Amino acid sequence: MKRFIPMSETMFYILSSLTEERHGYGIMLYVQELTNGRIVLGAGTIYQTLSKLERDKLIIPTNEINRKKNYIISNVGRTILIREAERICELSLIAKELLA
Repeated sequence: MKRFIPMSETMFYILSSLTEERHGYGIMLYVQELTNGRIVLGAGTIYQTLSKLERDKLIIPTNEINRKKNYIISNVGRTILIREAERICELSLIAKELLA
């Protein structure tokens, strides 16, 4: 777990997007919409990250339709994502205190 936390913002968004089944292009659109265009992921970034997440068993492929491979987060991936979300919430509280 220590290998994944803290995780990059890109990995956090990709992993969190896979709480629902999606393919690479669907992830790109979801993250762009979620961040109001602040983050635009390129195909290379998406597929390299998906490959790493699949290799490390944080996501699992579900099916492939018309050469589009769909993925979903695994139980291990969900546990790691929750731990990272808790870490980010802690940072947020400290940041808010600094700004007060």
